Amino acid sequence: MSLDVSPALLEQAERGEVDEAEFVDCVRTSLPYAWEMIGSLVARLGIDGGEFADNQTPPPDEQARGQLLRALASDAIRGALERHFGVRLAFQNCHRVAVFPLAPEADDRLARFTSIRGQLLNQSPELRDC
Repeated sequence: MSLDVSPALLEQAERGEVDEAEFVDCVRTSLPYAWEMIGSLVARLGIDGGEFADNQTPPPDEQARGQLLRALASDAIRGALERHFGVRLAFQNCHRVAVFPLAPEADDRLARFTSIRGQLLNQSPELRDC
């Protein structure tokens, strides 16, 4: 299961009304490694500035890796995280999460990061089985 959904939040979904803040809190508590990773990158981007901030350190274990995969592979979760943190997210190689500012000047860098070329240049034998 991707998320630990409370009965109250599930009831909201069944009625058709879901409060995004409650959904985001569900993501925060269900996927703490992914939440912390994204939050720390957002903080680093805010402090250091620049075109983007990324993580290149593999997760400490498969549980953490799974959290990143679940958070970034789900359109709903990913979109909610982007809106909550006010960034655009990008993902490569099971652990390389990057955050980009919403500013239009970041569009070119995001396009390079998410391009086929960018993916190929980010390959390494150590990450073959991640």
